[in-house]
Amino acid sequence: MDRFRMIFQYFQSNSESVMNGICGLLALASVKMYTSFDFNCPCLPKYNMAYGLGIMCLPPMALFLCGLILNRQSLVMLEEWKRPTGGRKKDLAIIRYMCSSIMQRAMIAPVIWIIVTLLDGKCFVCAFSGSVDPEKFVGFANITPTQTQLLLSKVPCKDDELVKNNPARKAISRYLKCWSQALGWSVLLILIVVAFLARSLRPCFNQAAFLQTRYWSNYIDIEQKIFDETCCEHARDFAHKCILHFFESMQQEIKLQRFNVPREEANGGEGEDDHLRGITDQEQMNELLKSWYYSKPPLDVSQATQRQQPAGRERLSAPWADSLSNRGNAPQKAKTSRQTDV
Repeated sequence: MDRFRMIFQYFQSNSESVMNGICGLLALASVKMYTSFDFNCPCLPKYNMAYGLGIMCLPPMALFLCGLILNRQSLVMLEEWKRPTGGRKKDLAIIRYMCSSIMQRAMIAPVIWIIVTLLDGKCFVCAFSGSVDPEKFVGFANITPTQTQLLLSKVPCKDDELVKNNPARKAISRYLKCWSQALGWSVLLILIVVAFLARSLRPCFNQAAFLQTRYWSNYIDIEQKIFDETCCEHARDFAHKCILHFFESMQQEIKLQRFNVPREEANGGEGEDDHLRGITDQEQMNELLKSWYYSKPPLDVSQATQRQQPAGRERLSAPWADSLSNRGNAPQKAKTSRQTDV
């Protein structure tokens, strides 16, 4: 289970190459599923359209949902959209950018499924065989409307006894497959033209706004990831402290003989104290998490940098002071040496 969890967390990362790889795998999986799927049209007047359209539409919906689930940014976008404002305002441009990126990746596999089904033509023939005008084809002149609908519903089933040797069946099948393939190539051409226009016309728009939205969308994702990692690290150290405190309350011999306590713990555990950041109580941790959700800090780190600068100056003042003092003492030593020589 840990291995599968690690793989799932790896696939949920924010790397665009990983997400593009997942989209490619879903697209290949959709093609493989369709080729291995045993397509059997019911060949009944009331069920052909439902079955054909169901095969064309339901698997793409499932693939679209899988694309949303595997994309980590979908959850990050929803959290950013629904979070309280707090000390940080929400930018709708960032949410729109994240939503468009998520939708584009999630739509790849469903679109490929629809294109493959249209180019193959079986689903289209099964769905619309009963909607064909029988007057355009030979063989439907001397039969009743009920028999006409029955024969049209049997068009996808070439081995059926009613239409096995009927030339109208092949003509209707070729007619519907031509329409299906024409629609498939048209959809593919439209998508290629839209992608080309989106790529070529992007420099014509404001690139500064695009860079800003892309930067802050990546920032939101990375910030959430670092916060989760920091919480896990704090929880691990907090649990370690609680367990050691429990065993310290037990007999001292059990702690020394059966448990290998690191030397850092024997010296006071300064590393864990640094990770705990002074938060050593359940109520404190709950308040911290609540404040993080309801009022995220503003995107301004100038105060933190100003606090770090005096410490850095104090550290750098010592070697400069020593060098300056040495330079100031050098002439005095020279003067004294001259006076002694005289």
